[in-house]
Amino acid sequence: MASNEKSYAPGQHPNLPAPANLVGPIAWIRGNLLSSPTNIVLTALAAWFLYIIVPSALNWLFLDAVFTGEDRNACRVAGEGACWAFIGERFKLFTYGFYPLEQRWRVNLSFVLLCLAMVPVLFDKVPHRKYGLYYAVAFPFIAGWLLVGGNILGLELPAVATDKFGGIMLTLVIGVTGIAFSLPIGILLALGRSSRLPLIRVFCIGFIEFIRGVPLITLLFVASTMLSYFLPPGTKFDLLLRVLIMVTLFASAYMAEVIRGGLQAIPNGQIEAGDALGLKYWPAMRLIVLPQALKISIPGIVNTFIGLYKDTTLVIIIGLLDPLGIGRASLADTKWTGLSNEVYIFVAIFFFISCFAMSRYSLYLEGKLETGHKR
Repeated sequence: MASNEKSYAPGQHPNLPAPANLVGPIAWIRGNLLSSPTNIVLTALAAWFLYIIVPSALNWLFLDAVFTGEDRNACRVAGEGACWAFIGERFKLFTYGFYPLEQRWRVNLSFVLLCLAMVPVLFDKVPHRKYGLYYAVAFPFIAGWLLVGGNILGLELPAVATDKFGGIMLTLVIGVTGIAFSLPIGILLALGRSSRLPLIRVFCIGFIEFIRGVPLITLLFVASTMLSYFLPPGTKFDLLLRVLIMVTLFASAYMAEVIRGGLQAIPNGQIEAGDALGLKYWPAMRLIVLPQALKISIPGIVNTFIGLYKDTTLVIIIGLLDPLGIGRASLADTKWTGLSNEVYIFVAIFFFISCFAMSRYSLYLEGKLETGHKR
């Protein structure tokens, strides 16, 4: 009688599922947390630490917290946890700063347009992506007009002074502007540093080394105080614009070194391949070298973006009120004194969510662009 079982030649084996003890959550715990005596001890210590910390933290943050109230005394009477009523009371101030109430729709519209501009930049499977990228390039100028106001192409918005900018809005303005402009400037500086033209190479090296050798806080002080001494008398140069320029240049220098590392990792054969195809310098860089260099540099690029985004808190030193500055100024109100913990935790959560989102997208992009063979 013929058998229904498939026969295999010598040396061939059927594709069987992995043993049950090698897959699943139990296997993961055994392989990652209990794989050695040292890991067992560290896992036990971590579990004990979490057992001690997590319950009390949850009680303070949520269970015993007060979410409504008109002042600090209402929090003291209602519970012994965090006084989130303070954050709720000042949430609009944390978000918009001192932007005029009747004009805050412009901030909201700018945020919506920012989200739309990020879609074609972050994801390639978007219908009509080419036009979306054109819009993304134009977005910083559109947002600048929306937030500051003025007359463009017959459309006029009431002017709003930049000293009214503050809170999360100010952080996004500085962070997005620095990220948007530091990457292309950094690419040009990295290419200029490896240029064969001595004048361009010396200028790029001098700029990069000078900026990387000076703390950002020093550059911000120069932008806020000393820069006016080098301008013609009577010249007015907006403080926020000066900060944006300094932050962008500072990030560009670090970005240039990150991208230069990616360029050095590309074999010379890639450049020679471009020469063999008859491509000149810029087409070869755009089509062959830079895509590979940028892929290699993704972790460093995102790390620079995250560092730039967190460094926006330094503007508090020169009088601009980001979320941290708004919180510290709000604590001067006698109704809410003694609530610094809530302020710092709120600001920390805001920055953690933003930076974590950037890091997760970096991992997604690395996995998507991975071209190596996986086993």
